Amino acid sequence: MNDVTAWLSNAHPVDKKNAAETVFDDIRSAITSGRLPVGARLPSELQLARSYKVSRPVIREALRSLQTLGLTQTRTGSGTFVIMASPDPKLSYGTYLARDLVEARPHIEVPAAGWAALRRSESQALRLHTLCDKMEKQDDLSEWGTLDGEFHSLIIEASGNAVFTKVLGDIQNALMRQSALLNLMSHRREASNVEHRRIAQAIAAGSEQEAKAAMSAHLGQVKTVLSKIIGQDQTCE
Repeated sequence: MNDVTAWLSNAHPVDKKNAAETVFDDIRSAITSGRLPVGARLPSELQLARSYKVSRPVIREALRSLQTLGLTQTRTGSGTFVIMASPDPKLSYGTYLARDLVEARPHIEVPAAGWAALRRSESQALRLHTLCDKMEKQDDLSEWGTLDGEFHSLIIEASGNAVFTKVLGDIQNALMRQSALLNLMSHRREASNVEHRRIAQAIAAGSEQEAKAAMSAHLGQVKTVLSKIIGQDQTCE
């Protein structure tokens, strides 16, 4: 029995509510502990889905975040291989480094939240609260990530600034990938829900300073979690 087969034989069914997080944590732990050594080829999506008793989309979500971390690489026609035993400090989402997003977002989303508080319509304020309601009830990681993207996009829309809208559109996919990774690794959804609600309340109240402060606090937490994930402060590179 090889290392991969031995590891897979110990995989157990997981709680469907936190399926993607559990699968991700289990495989990541196996890689960082050396149970799945560098060079090992992971079982197929189908094999993993059967072992964990979850759907293939759940497995796909977990594998996508492992690749984002730099731990694995999927090769067309060959499978997914372990390529590193610890996260890549140059964590990236396609074109953008995680560091790029951490450095840029406060200069876009903090002032945007302030402008949104001054310019938002009643309909936009109501939609922000509705999105918060939906996120607080949502257990599916992928669906929550979509709502999270809609929440931040709506704030940019409410700011009435076309430049902010253009910039966010360029980085939207990277932001969604980052959100998925943070939720898988640090279980950030509940904390994010609280932070989102504070932002929405400040914008609805028309308080520019409170909206900016709430958004700044939210992005500060994202930065802290990302720094822990990669084991260093990317902003200091």
